Amino acid sequence: MDIIPSMHIRNGCCIKIQHDHYHAMEIFSSSPVKAAKYWEEQGAPELHIVDMDGVFVGHLVNEDAIRSIASEVSIPIEVGGGLRTIKDVENVLHLGADAAVIGTQAVERPLFIRDLLQVFPADKIVVSIDAINGMVTMDGWAKLSSFNAVNMARTMRGHGVKKIVYTDIDSILDGPNIEHMKEMLEVKGMQIAVAGGISSRKELELISSIKAPRVIVGKALYDGSISLKEAMKLY
Repeated sequence: MDIIPSMHIRNGCCIKIQHDHYHAMEIFSSSPVKAAKYWEEQGAPELHIVDMDGVFVGHLVNEDAIRSIASEVSIPIEVGGGLRTIKDVENVLHLGADAAVIGTQAVERPLFIRDLLQVFPADKIVVSIDAINGMVTMDGWAKLSSFNAVNMARTMRGHGVKKIVYTDIDSILDGPNIEHMKEMLEVKGMQIAVAGGISSRKELELISSIKAPRVIVGKALYDGSISLKEAMKLY
């Protein structure tokens, strides 16, 4: 099981997301590059990066930080946050990202994903599905759609998507919702990473028990509840 650190960047800093929403946060490091290199040194196989300013304004903002991270680490990075157009995706890949993460646009304009995959290889596009009670959210968890998360994943697969990041928002306060995650992992033919509510080794064990190949962990790594180096040895 790959354990992938999540990095959220706002105002040029690496921040820790708090509680159950994007707006409660504190600074982890004023240097996202140092944070990225730290996780690489700890054994991270990859980094999941979110431009938080981009999430709020609808276009990438922290370009300098992303460019610097891409040039300073040797592990792959996937980057999302306000990517709305083909040009946005071209830009983030040009900055050095190995893959672009699309969230809101995949919900509002599913055919946009189909169009993207006519321009870019499937391994360059990741669809982010964030869900509350099994229903997909948009705009940084602010809006609830009418789409079921598992059905959306199947629709994305039909458009040619090969990579999904599934975040179960309910889990963030109550711990991993194993049933929801298991249902998502049963969507075959895709590389699926799960996230949400993973705050201890015990919860990593639960994720491991459902044979999740990839798990994205944020706050628990930053506050020391989970040691990446030790967890990589165990799982």
